[in-house]
Amino acid sequence: RFVVAENKRISQDILLAPAEKGAKKALKAQSGQAVMIELIEQPSKHGQPIGRLVEVLGNYADPGMEIEIALRKHELPYEFSPAALAETKKLPEAVRKSDWKGREDLTGLPLVTIDGETARDFDDAVYCERKGKGFRLVVAIADVSHYVTAGGDLDGDAYARGNSVYFPRRVIPMLPEKLSNGLCSLNPQVERLCMVCDMEIAGTGALRRYRFYPAVMFSHARLTYEEVAAALYEKNPEVRARLAPLLPHLEALDLLYRQLAKERVKRGAIDFETVETRMIFDDHGKIERIEPYERNDAHRLIEECMLAANVCASEFLRESEHPSLYRVHEGPTPERLVKLRDFLGTFGFQLGGGDEPKAKDYAKLL
Repeated sequence: RFVVAENKRISQDILLAPAEKGAKKALKAQSGQAVMIELIEQPSKHGQPIGRLVEVLGNYADPGMEIEIALRKHELPYEFSPAALAETKKLPEAVRKSDWKGREDLTGLPLVTIDGETARDFDDAVYCERKGKGFRLVVAIADVSHYVTAGGDLDGDAYARGNSVYFPRRVIPMLPEKLSNGLCSLNPQVERLCMVCDMEIAGTGALRRYRFYPAVMFSHARLTYEEVAAALYEKNPEVRARLAPLLPHLEALDLLYRQLAKERVKRGAIDFETVETRMIFDDHGKIERIEPYERNDAHRLIEECMLAANVCASEFLRESEHPSLYRVHEGPTPERLVKLRDFLGTFGFQLGGGDEPKAKDYAKLL
C-alpha cells in the first residue's frame, strides 16, 4: 500500500510501513481516504520513501476535508493544550460583581456592535451623542487581559496561534470558545468587561481630548452593516421603527463619520477603495458561487471610529513614553520614485512633493 502526497512538490509515492507488532490499536485506512503519515525512511536511489500511518482523516471527498488538510498542511494549532483548557474551566460563565472593582459603569449607555452578517464574535462596540456643536464618541473593546494573564497557559496557547483563522463554516479561534464567543465577545443583552476610549470631538472632526478607562458595558443590540445602511441611508421604515430607540445615536455616528472623513482627507489620507469578493457555499461546504461584496457607508462609519480610537491609543503610548510598536509605511526609495515619475509622465501626470512626497501628494494624484 502507498500514499500519494497532497503536496504536488513531493513527486514520489510513499510506501506505508506495516503496523508495529504489539500495537494495541492499529490504524486502518482505505483507498480514497485522506491520512497523515510520518516519514520514517527518506527516498534513495534504489527505494521509495516509507511512512508510518499517524491519523486517518476520512474520505477525501467528505465535506470540510479541505479544511482538515489545510490545518495540518500549514501546521495550524487547532487543539488547545490540556493546561489551557483547565485554566479556561476555572473562568466564570458571566461577569461577577467582584469583576466590577475599579471599573466605570457603562451598562446604561446604549452601546451597539456593528459587524457583518456572518460575524461569529464581537470585539468592539460604539456609541455617539451630540455635545453642543461637537460629539462624544465612545469605542469599547472587549477586555481580554482580565481573563488571560501574561505568562499563563491560555496566554501561551494564544501566543502560539497569533490570531484566529477563519474558514468557511469553521473558525480556529485564538482563545477557547468560552472566551472568544463568550466572555470576550460583546454579545447583546449581557454584561461584558471592556476597555474604553472616550473621545470628545469638535464639530469639524478635530479631536479635542480623550480618556481611556476600564468599564462594564451592556450591548444594547447586535447590528449588521446592512441593517444600519437600511436605517440611515435607505430610510427603510420597518428597520427604522425597529431601531427607533437607537436612531439618534446612529444618526450622530453618521454625522461624526462624515466630519472625521473630511478631516482625514485634509490630512492627505489615501483611500483605497477596492471591490472585495465573497464565496457562497452550499450545504456540503462546496463553493456554489463567487460574488462581489459591496461596502457601504456603515462599513466606513465603523472604520472611522476605530481609526479615531487608534490615533488616541498611539498618542497615549507616545505621551506616556511606553515602549510599543507602530506600523509605519516608509516612502519609496529615490530610485523607485524616479521610475514612478517617469511612468506617470508618459500619461501626462505629475507627482508633487519634490524629493519627499507626502501622503497628501499621492492622494492628490489619485
